[in-house]
Amino acid sequence: MTLLKPDEPPSVEVAHRAARSVFVLTCDHASHRIPAALGSLGVPAAERLRHIAWDIGALAVAQGLAAVLDGVLISSGYSRLVMDVNRSPSRRDAIPTLSEATAIPGNVGLSAADRAMRQREIFEPYHAAIDQLLTARLVAGQATMYVAIHSFTPVYQGTVRPWHVALLSNRDRRVAEVLLAALACDPTLCVGDNIPYRVTDEGDYGIPVHAEGRGLPHVLIEIRQDEITTHAGQQQWISRLAPLLLSAQKVLGLA
Repeated sequence: MTLLKPDEPPSVEVAHRAARSVFVLTCDHASHRIPAALGSLGVPAAERLRHIAWDIGALAVAQGLAAVLDGVLISSGYSRLVMDVNRSPSRRDAIPTLSEATAIPGNVGLSAADRAMRQREIFEPYHAAIDQLLTARLVAGQATMYVAIHSFTPVYQGTVRPWHVALLSNRDRRVAEVLLAALACDPTLCVGDNIPYRVTDEGDYGIPVHAEGRGLPHVLIEIRQDEITTHAGQQQWISRLAPLLLSAQKVLGLA
């Protein structure tokens, strides 16, 4: 039994695979797509377009940065409501039954086989693609900076979030510190440092496993969604972040 039909998009897309810069970008929550076999998961259409299903605007920013920086981009093909690829599969919330105040009926009462199928077809191909790319670069002696692109909602459970952008890190703050210092020079911006989220071994997967596990410099960039819902907003943040990432590359001496 399989989850994805032959005519459905793959669970992972690798763009600019042959790019030669140090930048490897990921977009874990790039899509709100749900496999046809799962129907709507019992979630109304309007809810499936909200931030509970994907990181609004994140893919467009990641694509723009990859193009400007000559970087590789690895993006997920399906909604985090199907399976969140930035969570360990062992976590119950990797396949959420409730997201904010929205119930996900199609995720209730899944068997071990159902969960294993989603892991096998959604989670594992995505992370295998990242692992294979990073391993090949390491073998080739190619320097790498791992940049994860996410977005967050302006209001969460009634609480307003004032930050326009946030830089998330855990043990290794090298890239985050460079970006934070540069963004602090713009008085129009409210910048978060590990707020409203932070990277942890328990709550994240991509950076702890792929970047920290290899000792790669890295950062998780969260942009507030109302900043990047339009093409103009996306282009503004691409233009703002690209030179800062290039500056971080120079400061860290990555060839």
